[in-house]
Amino acid sequence: MPFLALTQYGLHYRVDGLADRPWLTLCNSIGTDLHMWDDQIDVLGQHFRILRYDCRGHARSIAPPPPWTIANLGHDVLALFDVLGIERTHFCGLSLGGLVGQWLALQAPQRIGRMIVCSTAAKIGSTEAWRARIAQLREHGLDGIAAATPSRWFTDAFTETHPARIQALVAPLRAMPPEIYAAFCEVLIATDFRHDLSEIAAPLLAIAGSDDTTTPPVDLRFIAEHVKNGRYLELPGRHLTNVESAPAFTRAVHDFLHS
Repeated sequence: MPFLALTQYGLHYRVDGLADRPWLTLCNSIGTDLHMWDDQIDVLGQHFRILRYDCRGHARSIAPPPPWTIANLGHDVLALFDVLGIERTHFCGLSLGGLVGQWLALQAPQRIGRMIVCSTAAKIGSTEAWRARIAQLREHGLDGIAAATPSRWFTDAFTETHPARIQALVAPLRAMPPEIYAAFCEVLIATDFRHDLSEIAAPLLAIAGSDDTTTPPVDLRFIAEHVKNGRYLELPGRHLTNVESAPAFTRAVHDFLHS
């Protein structure tokens, strides 16, 4: 189990693919672990050296005491780059991972090649909605949120036909301490890149799920239209497009990174 020990916490990570290929880093959404990218590894691993990891407080990674900022999450990634000797990498982040990617593209552009942001936004949701989510956590814990998560992440048709896959994907969320989930909600409240996107120079592909209500297509179009070199793609599905539309998603990432 590769594990990066840092002050007060540590990050579980995994490296796949071919050692002589360019690096590609995959960054998760809140409540998932590195296995959310399993559908991408066989194909992309033929072309890239792939780094994926459990975000602090998720699965096998340990969290330092909150509160945190998006900069803290970005520096987690930079610490992994440094220990693995990654000078430059392509980056693909979904939801929270897309915010981490935007931070890296702004604050460490020399480390980033091409950027894919998926099911995310320059500002995810509203302060009021996240405050309500935190209040729900404090009153009822994570059970209600976890029970409603499959319908936020996937369409009904996918949920009905892939119950085992969905159970496995939601398991890290069910195991997460409520205070850790709340800390990530606070990160989302505080993070807003809407006025910074024009400074992102990395070629960027924004991928939206056509039925996503958490980060709707308009949010991804906004990113693609406001960075210096952006493209937009919409795929069938809801929030976890890399799972629900896995073949099309993987092909889109492959084609963009080779364009």
